[in-house]
Amino acid sequence: MANALHNAAISTFSFGDQYPISRCVFPSLSTLPLRSMQKGKHVELNRRVLVAKAKTTNDFDDIDVDMSLSQRVNALKPSKTMAISDHATALLQAGVPVIRLAAGEPDFDTPAVIAEAGMNAIREGYTRYTPNAGTSELRQAICHKLKEENGITYTPDQILVSNGAKQSVVQAVLAVCSPGDEVIIPAPFYVSYPEMARLADATPVILPTHISNNFLLDPKLLEASLSERSRLLILCTPCNPTGSVYSKKLLEDIAQIVANHPRLLVLSDEIYEHIIYAPATHTSFASLPGMWNRTLTVNGFSKTFAMTGWRLGYIAGPKHFVAACGKIQSQLTSGASSISQKAGVAALGLGYAGGEAVSTMVKAFKERRDFLVESFREMDGVKISEPQGAFYLFIDFSSYYGREVEGFGIIENSDSLCRYLLDKGLVALVPGSAFGDDSCIRISYAESLTTLETAVERIKKALIPLSSAALV
Repeated sequence: MANALHNAAISTFSFGDQYPISRCVFPSLSTLPLRSMQKGKHVELNRRVLVAKAKTTNDFDDIDVDMSLSQRVNALKPSKTMAISDHATALLQAGVPVIRLAAGEPDFDTPAVIAEAGMNAIREGYTRYTPNAGTSELRQAICHKLKEENGITYTPDQILVSNGAKQSVVQAVLAVCSPGDEVIIPAPFYVSYPEMARLADATPVILPTHISNNFLLDPKLLEASLSERSRLLILCTPCNPTGSVYSKKLLEDIAQIVANHPRLLVLSDEIYEHIIYAPATHTSFASLPGMWNRTLTVNGFSKTFAMTGWRLGYIAGPKHFVAACGKIQSQLTSGASSISQKAGVAALGLGYAGGEAVSTMVKAFKERRDFLVESFREMDGVKISEPQGAFYLFIDFSSYYGREVEGFGIIENSDSLCRYLLDKGLVALVPGSAFGDDSCIRISYAESLTTLETAVERIKKALIPLSSAALV
């Protein structure tokens, strides 16, 4: 079976509404030691119910198995960022020299002090369950960090440690939103926010921003969009996918509007807080006057400390809300990894904002950002908002839409442009449609400068035929 799986090949791949869809073709299904693969079985697709018709050699001549999925799951869209990253990895493993600029994952190793703390936890037998909310040691360290770096005060029982910030966000949405509630989401947005709202049977309300305003939310638009159904406003600063950073003054203007709506809470996603470039500075929404009691602050270790695989994040807020998130977590995953939590304590012990280890990474990210901004600004028909934080460039390539390339077809939107750049340039990027803005594509510069230089040359070369192609 291992050999058969090893020889499997992906035969199809597509972007768009059906994205991602791939079909694995096994060269020798008859060799698989699986009863479900026995000769004579077949799968029949029905528009309403997926039923497996099983023909067996025993007494059960016909067995109908209802393989339909829940409406909740069917309503969800798969994450394009994860799917593109997985596809690019598969191509690379197959020997195709793809450059992967899709995933939001630092290319640096976890700092040695943090890694050693994790290994010591294993050596010392610290490998058992922890309390659901996280170890007291880590929650106290988080409280100290939030007070010293963010100017917000919490007690350990107002902290919930989870398996990554993503889990913290979705549990918060599930905890505070009811069917019919509205979740206010500025676009471009992190790809999972709208789907998280739908999981809670809430309605995502998307508020567009514009590249001319650095993709920042207009307070007037926010005010005009709120109603008695508005329950949660999600803010991400520094922002994924744009790298935009909300100034303290803009956040204060938003806070004044929030204060006029008693039902409205704010989820402040601050996972990129320390990946920020001067003169921009980070302000925690909960630190603003009157906002502590209605703000759920989410943060984690993946980006700042290059700990994506350790899966460690947390939420801080009023005990009433955090306890509700903990109730959900207790029935889903229970506490985060004991080993990762020991590593998290070491990470927070590196000093203010991660100390020298983090500042070294941020310096490298800034150098890469400057290179990409300069490179793409030289190109005709490209619009750029220079990112002030995170490690993404969200570029408007819409001037290339509507052009037809021989051997490929028409570049209709960000999905087809990314597919074209993957096919012709061997560079994996994420279409802006995944983030609510189809005019752009996202480029992650969490790769070495040398890799980025090669990627830019490939992209420029691939775009040459588009520059000369006529609009259809």
